[in-house]
Amino acid sequence: MDRRVLAAAAAGTSILLAGCTAAPSPAPATTSPAPATSSTPPSAPASSVPATDPAPAAAAAIAGTPQPVATGLNAPWSVVFRDGTPLVSERNSGQVLELSPEGSARSIGTVLGVAARGESGLLGLAVGSQGDLYVYSTAADGNRVQRFPVNGEPGSLSLGQPDTLLERIPSASIHDGGRIAFGPDGMLYVTAGDASRRDSAQDRDSLAGKILRMTPDGGVPADNPFPGSLVYSYGHRNPQGLAWADDGTMFATEFGQNTWDELNIITPGANYGWPTVEGIAGRPGFVDPVQQWQPGAASPSGMAHAGGTLFLANLRGQVLRSVPVSDPATSTEHFSREYGRIRDVALAPDGRLWFLTNNTDGRGDPRPGDDRILAVHLER
Repeated sequence: MDRRVLAAAAAGTSILLAGCTAAPSPAPATTSPAPATSSTPPSAPASSVPATDPAPAAAAAIAGTPQPVATGLNAPWSVVFRDGTPLVSERNSGQVLELSPEGSARSIGTVLGVAARGESGLLGLAVGSQGDLYVYSTAADGNRVQRFPVNGEPGSLSLGQPDTLLERIPSASIHDGGRIAFGPDGMLYVTAGDASRRDSAQDRDSLAGKILRMTPDGGVPADNPFPGSLVYSYGHRNPQGLAWADDGTMFATEFGQNTWDELNIITPGANYGWPTVEGIAGRPGFVDPVQQWQPGAASPSGMAHAGGTLFLANLRGQVLRSVPVSDPATSTEHFSREYGRIRDVALAPDGRLWFLTNNTDGRGDPRPGDDRILAVHLER
């Protein structure tokens, strides 16, 4: 077995469960928030705020009408920017696309060995500090993380030969996780679903139902919570979106089963409860989400942070949500059912927010031009 797989499977077992709740989270919402409304906490009484304190900066907010960036995509899953050039993964075709400034798409390469079935296939992308492209995809023997050199100039980019950093993450036709992102610490974070093996989410010897943390070369960071293990947090069903606030707070979205989807604050070594609990449960030893929604109104996938606001793409809910970092138990809905299923969201180099639809993935109702990437301005 590859040494990286062995290292990833060697999770420690001496950490007490009670230690998972040492880092408190903000008070969670106890119900699914009402749609299409913004819940801004009341201002503090004037007498409680010293006159010398500066006013808090306004959080970023959606401004204006989305404009199309690209159309005619086939089940796009992730969008990232490499030196300003947008790259998009297509789940079923296995292709990585480069978008021109005019919105036309060309393939820079096909990830070989992709086994696209149901929710699996070519999923998350991330760009390393040296311009390499990190790719999460499903192969015949499980999900994997690969690193590709990118050759050429914008307009003629191409993928080089991959280096497989991690493989045999449990896979299935559903619950594959698939989001990858570099954190502010320079480490690569990977979401892995439970692959329909519910109990594996609580098994720290399994990579399923986890958020993983690795070095850019695929090694186990020395300060991971469980010595010798890539496991960063566990007890997840199908985590997807990853984002960090300006102060380093890590957030993740998660698909629930029948009751609650979740927005979680992620702390190292914490247990998020699946399959014992779903949503806010108040059970000792488990970390509750800071906000929850009924799956039919949400199914949160990709997520981005900009200017003190989290922006969440939602599939079944067919909505873009904004969540203020200062009050993560509240949210506002945007573009409800205007564009269908929304899979991913990213902050573009020009400061606009990009989001991509997922109506051609077999679960949506395709519209003319689908699937699309749209961009909308932000204001503060």
